[in-house]
Amino acid sequence: MNKSLRQLFNAVIVLFVILGISSTLIMVVRANSLNADSRNMRALYHEYAAPRGAILASDGTVMAMSDPIDDSFQYQRKYMNGNVYAPVTGYYSITSPADRGIEASRDRLLSGQSDSLWMDRAKSLFTGTQNKGASIETSINPRMQETAYRMLGGMSGSVVAIEPSTGRILAMVSTPSYDPGALTGHDSSDASRAYQELARRADNPMLNRATSQLYPPGSTFKVVVAAAALESGQYSPDSEIPAGASYTLPGTAYDMTNATAAGDGVNGKISMQDALAYSSNTAFSQLGVSLGGKTIADQAKKFGYGSTITLDGTNSSGSPMRAVASRFPGEQTPDKIALASIGQGDTLATPLQDAMIAAAVANGGKLMQPTLVDRVRSSDLSVISETTPSVYSQTFSADTSQALTQMMEGVTTKSYPDLQIPGMQVAAKSGTAQIGAGNTSNDGWMIGFAPADKPKVAVAVVVHGISSYGMEIAGPIMKSVMQEAAK
Repeated sequence: MNKSLRQLFNAVIVLFVILGISSTLIMVVRANSLNADSRNMRALYHEYAAPRGAILASDGTVMAMSDPIDDSFQYQRKYMNGNVYAPVTGYYSITSPADRGIEASRDRLLSGQSDSLWMDRAKSLFTGTQNKGASIETSINPRMQETAYRMLGGMSGSVVAIEPSTGRILAMVSTPSYDPGALTGHDSSDASRAYQELARRADNPMLNRATSQLYPPGSTFKVVVAAAALESGQYSPDSEIPAGASYTLPGTAYDMTNATAAGDGVNGKISMQDALAYSSNTAFSQLGVSLGGKTIADQAKKFGYGSTITLDGTNSSGSPMRAVASRFPGEQTPDKIALASIGQGDTLATPLQDAMIAAAVANGGKLMQPTLVDRVRSSDLSVISETTPSVYSQTFSADTSQALTQMMEGVTTKSYPDLQIPGMQVAAKSGTAQIGAGNTSNDGWMIGFAPADKPKVAVAVVVHGISSYGMEIAGPIMKSVMQEAAK
């Protein structure tokens, strides 16, 4: 071989090596990032060309599905009753990747790209049929979901309902809400504009207040303090504890008072049962100081305080749906412990967290891991996976659960008889947390479960920025959701 041919041969070899390296980088190393690049329309067309799986309620009601459409994308996402179910479904858009709800937590299953669907993809490849995404069957009860949404009306707030024995989330509502269907158009300019309009709104309709908003829980936190007291072995529902018409916070000149005279007790004392029934601030603030911040914090932690809580999904199925951590400050000065013990000060909770507290009391102290998906089915309806109930924590003993149930029943029999449901005993606790500059507004709460003897549902309701008490606004919402659960 002469010198010229040898140089040409070497040049060709070098070019082949460069081509091999570049192809490997593009097809293997950078494949995922290129597929995820928003500018990669080929990947977008490929993704939309296959029907995305449906998201269903527990009775088969369709919350989200993909409809055939006569354009280059072939399918368009459709949301039924979108505003009602938005906190559950999330959204799917050509301009904004799914980052919330089931659309995000089960993205790879819905799109048909999950490893668990490899057989379906292989079958489609060999038969020439269309690859289809899996359908997701949630635990949502449509009647309860729609009732909670309707009852919240135009108010800002949230409702969470849980089946205590399993942890299945039966309702998860957040208002104000939005229609995910507004984001599904195939005109990228219109879809992007719709997203920006929602994102700029001051009332933040895309925020899932059930899992991502922290509120001062007010007197609903007294259930946690009561649990800590009962678990200490030093108290029972009949124990007389200090109360009074006012209580000066330690080291301050601030006098705490009660909303009603019944919370004052008699001669400066009140039974712990009546303290919960009449929501005595003076009793529970002093009880909190006596127990100490660490004791209460340890009890709160068993309910989930201080931890993010995963409701659905894994990193392999998409972007897991998680609730932000609720907060109780723990060790601090006595005056701050007094405030924190009645759900004010630095105590903050999500509606999901308060529903978990009610569910733990209802289930004998055994708190179940909250879940949102019952099962996943492939396009041929075979079951790919099914959720098995699991224990989140043992929050307290069965005896403490029985005592707390008795005390919470007293709330509806002594203080708020309007919450009673014919033929069904209700256990509950109200809460009113002062908020805003000068405490000019309130967050109104109600938590509870029913039937008290054989609980089917635990509910938490919060309504933000009201001028009245939690029982008056949140109470009827909780009662209506419970009545739907009983049907």
